[in-house]
Amino acid sequence: MAFFVHLLLLLYFTFLCLVNNVSHAQSSSYLLPVTKDDSTLQYMTIISHGIPLVPTKLVVDLGGPLIWVDCASRFELSSSIHQIPNLSIQCLTAKTHENGSHICLPSPRNPTHEDQLCEIFPENSITRTVATKGELVEGIIDFKPIDSSETGTIKHLVFSCTSTFLLNGLASGAKGMLGLGRTRISLPSQISNTFNTQRKFNLCLSSSNGVIIFDAKPHDSYFGADILRSLTYTPLITYHGHKSSQDYFINVKFIKINGKKLALNTSLLANDQVGIGGTKLSTIAPYTTMESSIFSLFTKAFVKAATHMNMTMVDPVAPFAHCFNSRGIDSTQIGPNVPIIDLVLQSEMVKWRIYGRNSMVQLGEEVMCLGFLDGGLKPNNRIVIGGYQLEDTLVQFDLGNSMLGFSPSLLKRQSTCSDFKFFGMPKASF
Repeated sequence: MAFFVHLLLLLYFTFLCLVNNVSHAQSSSYLLPVTKDDSTLQYMTIISHGIPLVPTKLVVDLGGPLIWVDCASRFELSSSIHQIPNLSIQCLTAKTHENGSHICLPSPRNPTHEDQLCEIFPENSITRTVATKGELVEGIIDFKPIDSSETGTIKHLVFSCTSTFLLNGLASGAKGMLGLGRTRISLPSQISNTFNTQRKFNLCLSSSNGVIIFDAKPHDSYFGADILRSLTYTPLITYHGHKSSQDYFINVKFIKINGKKLALNTSLLANDQVGIGGTKLSTIAPYTTMESSIFSLFTKAFVKAATHMNMTMVDPVAPFAHCFNSRGIDSTQIGPNVPIIDLVLQSEMVKWRIYGRNSMVQLGEEVMCLGFLDGGLKPNNRIVIGGYQLEDTLVQFDLGNSMLGFSPSLLKRQSTCSDFKFFGMPKASF
C-alpha cells in the first residue's frame, strides 16, 4: 500500500513538471504584499481568485500546510470552484501531511467510496481550533509578476473550504489563512509546480508594509545585489512527526548577550526526532517565546547586561515581564542602544543578531519592554522566533535545498521591508 501511494505521488509530480515545462517556459517572479494588523499583530495578505476575480484577505501562516478559506459564500463563485473527489491524486497529496501519513485510499468493500468528496480539516493555528467540516477544492488565482505587466494564473489552485466559525481569532476581515509550509500543497509548492520555478520564496516583514516574493530567478535579487550577498545560510532541520514536517526549524546551538554565552544546558536546545527541541520560525507568534528555564536564564542575563549599561527597570507591562525606562536611552538606525542578542547556529561564525529594534517594544514615550515571552514549562517547541524578531530582515526559504538564508537587519542600511517598490505593485492597503 505504501508503495502504491508513493508511486501515485511520483507520477503526479512528474506529470506536473512535464506540463509546466511545456506551457511555462518563460517564468517570472511573483509577489504578494503583506501588511500588519495593529490590533491582532497578525500579518495579512490578499489573493485574488475566482471568476470574476475576488480579493480575499488571508492571515499569513509561515508553517501552514495549505490555504484554507471560509466558503460560506462560495456558491457565488460556483463556476470557478470545483470539488475534488476522494480518490484523486490531489486528495492523496493533501492528506499526506495529516497525522504523519493519513491518506484517503479506496476500500474494496465500499464501492461507493469513490463517489465521496475529499474531506480535509484545516486548523486555525492561532486559536488551535480544528475544523469539524472541510473539503478540498480547486479554483483560479491570479498573481502579479514583479517585472512584467502580465499576470500569472494558477487555474487549479488546491485549497480547503471550511466553515465560518474557524475564522474566530483572526484579524477583522480575514477569510482564512495562507499556508507557506513545507508541504506539496502549500502556496510555494503550488507556484513552483505551476510556473516551473524552484521551491523558494523570500519573506520580508515590517511593522507596516512587507512582501512575500516567489522568485523564479535565484541569482537575482529585487532587494538589491548587496542585500543578496549579505545573506547568511543555515540548514533547515527536517522532522517527520505530526505537523513538525511542515514547519521551518533551525538549529540554535547557544545564545549570547553582549558577546557572553548563556550557561544553558545544551540538551535544552538539542533537537529530537519530532521537533520538540528545535527552534521554529513563525509568523503566528507575535513575539519570540522560550521554554521557561531558557527564558529565565535569558532574561537574567539580559537584565544584568542592561544594568551595566545604566538602564533602569520599571514595572512590567503585560504581556511582557521585563520593562525599562526608555528616557535618555540613545537610539540609532537599529533601534535603542540595548544589549545585543546573538542566536548562534552551526558555528560561531553563523549567528542571527538581534538589535534593539527587534528586541525592545516601545510602549508609550518612556517605557520599552523586552519583546520575548515565557513559553511555559512544556511547550511544543522550546524556542519559537516570532514575527517581531523577523521584521526588517530578508528571510529566504529554499525548500528544494532545505536551506534558510537571512540578512542582517535592513535598518543597518537605513532601510526597511516597507521601502521596496516593484513594477506595478503599490504598497498594500487593506
